Amino acid sequence: MIEISALSKRYGAFTAVDRLDLTVPAGELFGFLGPNGAGKTTTMRMIAGILRPSAGSVRIAGVDLLADPLGAKRSLGFIPDRPFIYEKLTGMEFLRFAAGLYGAKGAAVDRRAEEFLALFDLEPWRNELVESYSHGMRQKLIIASAFVHEPAVIVVDEPMVGLDPKSSRTLKELFRRYTDDGHTVMMSTHTLEVAEGMCDRIGIMQRGKLVACGTMPELRGSGDGDDLEDIFLRLTGEKLTRDVAEVLRA
Repeated sequence: MIEISALSKRYGAFTAVDRLDLTVPAGELFGFLGPNGAGKTTTMRMIAGILRPSAGSVRIAGVDLLADPLGAKRSLGFIPDRPFIYEKLTGMEFLRFAAGLYGAKGAAVDRRAEEFLALFDLEPWRNELVESYSHGMRQKLIIASAFVHEPAVIVVDEPMVGLDPKSSRTLKELFRRYTDDGHTVMMSTHTLEVAEGMCDRIGIMQRGKLVACGTMPELRGSGDGDDLEDIFLRLTGEKLTRDVAEVLRA
């Protein structure tokens, strides 16, 4: 599970994340939403140990990230919004390399890597250098690398970017089965339909604060007819600055 307590990140006078408290239990697929600049990616990077918090704490599968960063990261798979891949490795070599960072190696890793390459239709490219991969293929390889060491927790920032419809469907199924097996997935996305259709609970960030968190019925409250887009716009105060029809007539 993920346990976040009073988590903050400040850049000088600007507060990107402001005393965030959140728990994502085992077996849950949690959706993390917010407008641009709300603090989602900053939060994800602090959970992954890429950014150091200004205050507060993060625990991954019961291990404090600041006190024992390596121990916490062993239980974590991270899929960033802008992934980096060593282009002079083949797909299979990259998955072995990613698993090796967590101390996993041998026949079990190779077997698991082969399964994920096949799952995302990358098996014919397993021995080709990553520099020859398309953007979508690279995204699928990064996703596979997050799962290959069998982490208890997956944190993913904008997972569907660059994926074709079949791969998006495969990833949705993968997330669902992973949480059904008792693991945790925390997913940031701008695609509200994906969040509404997939997630057990949804949290909405605005200006560094968590302004709402709950299941879809809980978020709707008395407005039973609201979809997630209506709820999101209402809670974040986002609205069109000009009427679309006026712009088209201008």
